[in-house]
Amino acid sequence: MIKRIALVIQYDGSPFSGWQNQQNLITVQGTLEEKISELVQSGQVKAIAAGRTDSGVHASGQVVHFDSSSPIPVTKWASALNGRLPRSIRVLEAIRVPEDWHACYSATYRRYRYSIFNGCHPNLFLQNICWHKYRVKLDDNLMMHALNDLLGMHDFAAFQKAGSNRINSLTTVQEVSISRNGDILSIDIQASGFLYGMVRLLMGQLVAVGEKRLTLKEFKDRWRGGLRSEVKEAAPPHGLCLVRVGYKDKIFSQKKSFDTLPSFSLPILDSPEESSYLEN
Repeated sequence: MIKRIALVIQYDGSPFSGWQNQQNLITVQGTLEEKISELVQSGQVKAIAAGRTDSGVHASGQVVHFDSSSPIPVTKWASALNGRLPRSIRVLEAIRVPEDWHACYSATYRRYRYSIFNGCHPNLFLQNICWHKYRVKLDDNLMMHALNDLLGMHDFAAFQKAGSNRINSLTTVQEVSISRNGDILSIDIQASGFLYGMVRLLMGQLVAVGEKRLTLKEFKDRWRGGLRSEVKEAAPPHGLCLVRVGYKDKIFSQKKSFDTLPSFSLPILDSPEESSYLEN
């Protein structure tokens, strides 16, 4: 009997060329499918994800489904896979779902978080998970004003990389937030779906607003006018993480799927010498 199994997984995207299978490259999908196939011993298994993260992008709450006739109890899938997967991928939870349930198409939203380290000096332990912006202190109030304008359904063609196969560039941004914990900025964007490269292109423009290189009006004119040629800066992938995927019905336990990305806080140093930015 074929059963559909859904997983919540985490991965450090640093060693992977993104989620999706690519010939001669190591991907999250390829690695996960290989280990599932080893367990079921019945040919190649196809794993479908809620979101196709790019090379170097992380996930703390990615959702995946696959079909299997294996007798392995659903409660054993997480531990069985974690015993075979590399340390860069962890399965948090496994459940059985209806055969028509789909990790991607059944989702009502995806939530991404972009992390920025806004301190003056490099920090070894943050370099793989944060974008280090050290020249000026970012104005998070201006950045929040820019984010608020994105709420609702809009055409976000200005934030879409070439190569997308979508028939249009409409999507609905449901929630936005920005918080500063010392020198760490966390920017959350939740939407019904995301265009190819959307969050990184948006973050590049948002940081320009925070650095006051781009006015709020210029930011708005660029994306509202679909001026893709004017959007030339993309934030690096390592600051981006897929933190949550939502569904109409409660599928997974909140503790394991809601927000498992750790929070970081670094104090803003008080000494003028220590805390001065390069611009000053």
